[in-house]
Amino acid sequence: MFSTSLTLSDVIFLAQGAGMTILVTALSVATGTVLGVIFGVLRLQLGAILAMPLVFFLDIFRSIPLLIQLVLANAFVGMVLQLDTSGFTIACIVLSLYTASYCAEIVRGGIQAVPSTTRRAARSLGMTWFQDMRYIVAPLATRIALPSWIGLALGVMKDSALVYVVQVTELLKSTQILITRLQEPLFLLLVCGAFYFLISFPLARFGGYLEKRWSK
Repeated sequence: MFSTSLTLSDVIFLAQGAGMTILVTALSVATGTVLGVIFGVLRLQLGAILAMPLVFFLDIFRSIPLLIQLVLANAFVGMVLQLDTSGFTIACIVLSLYTASYCAEIVRGGIQAVPSTTRRAARSLGMTWFQDMRYIVAPLATRIALPSWIGLALGVMKDSALVYVVQVTELLKSTQILITRLQEPLFLLLVCGAFYFLISFPLARFGGYLEKRWSK
């Protein structure tokens, strides 16, 4: 018969780790999305040559594994800048830039997917660039980019498991602590997976709901 040493206090400990995962993900995705929109629009407006420094900057965060980014950022802040910054702050900053680097490409693709004839028609009606972006491009591009953005948000949520390297006790780190103490790796990883499912499933369903609603 199956038995476990997992107690209610251990479940609460895992729930606290899940809460930290949600917090880090929410802050990083929100900040990264805002930066991604700005970077994506700037990349299109500056042109290929002027946007090269921005493209190179974004490529750094897309090309280097997130784990290495976190370790280097933590070492740079602590050893070079000699700042007493919490691991939570470093994790949010790195994940925000990581999210922005991918979100910028999603935004760029969404804007470019808007038919040029539609935009020219808007400008011929006397709309300014800002009016065109607000009333024409933004609604159409958002519908196109939403599925990719939902996938990015879910990916960042799972990638947040790597922030343990900067001493942030999120869900996976909490699970590892319990595995060391209880020596029940398979069961605890199953519980950890259930927590991740409970976090990600509502976001995926909400994205699907918005996609169906906007398609009408």
